[in-house]
Amino acid sequence: MAPEINGAARPTRLLDRVREANRLRHGSRSTEKSYVGWIRRFVLFHGKRHPAEMGATEVAQFLSSLAVEGQVAASTQNQALSALLFLYRYVLHQDLPWVEDVVRARRPKHLPVVLTREEVRTVISKLDGTARLMATLLYGSGLRVLECARLRVQDVDFAMNHIVVRDGKGAKDRVTVLPAVSKEPLAKHLSKMKRQHDADLALGAGWVELPWASRESIRTPAGNGRGSGSSPPRGSTFTRRRASGVGITCTRPCCSGRSSRRFARRTSASARHRIRSGTRS
Repeated sequence: MAPEINGAARPTRLLDRVREANRLRHGSRSTEKSYVGWIRRFVLFHGKRHPAEMGATEVAQFLSSLAVEGQVAASTQNQALSALLFLYRYVLHQDLPWVEDVVRARRPKHLPVVLTREEVRTVISKLDGTARLMATLLYGSGLRVLECARLRVQDVDFAMNHIVVRDGKGAKDRVTVLPAVSKEPLAKHLSKMKRQHDADLALGAGWVELPWASRESIRTPAGNGRGSGSSPPRGSTFTRRRASGVGITCTRPCCSGRSSRRFARRTSASARHRIRSGTRS
């Protein structure tokens, strides 16, 4: 219910209505964040006019600006269009007879770049700690990055050698293999996280963030740690130094330029941290 001001209900903000519509349809958080960002840019692009007062012409102008001035990729342009279509269909509840007139950018088709086993082995050999364990799981289990980062203790079955992926892409569950080479390092990592979790609980921390309504159905999420993540929780008293991949040189075009720049910034920052702390890779 909208809050009241001087006895009258204040109308819900547009972006809050977008968030409510996404959560009503059990959309992911990343989708919600992306849609809200594109709708905000659309409104600002047209001088803060309300989207209810605009239509196909304004949408086409915005998308054209992204392609011509912003020089965004076709996938980015289509993502912006999807956000606007979601806004008009599920938030403003307007008919969209003009949708077919809006031209979607065609995504270019490229041959996939696949690393050889030797190249993958070389990259993983340059990693250490948690970064190496995650890279091994990504390669051996076929996990996506967020699926690996959100992996829970109870979803790893060492006896059956499989991993249960909960709420993956498309809100689907699936079962994948647990690589034999990752079993021992993963078991040691989970044991370490369990000790850290117990220490955090003793100090009044150790809470973990649960998705959507899980916090209502699970009354004691910080109990035995089985439902918690395999990574250090948000409410942790432990601060760790980020593992680094300094020294990795990959000549294959397997990463986008933007991702490579982000990776370079991360590795250079961690290298500066090691120099200040007097440690070596």
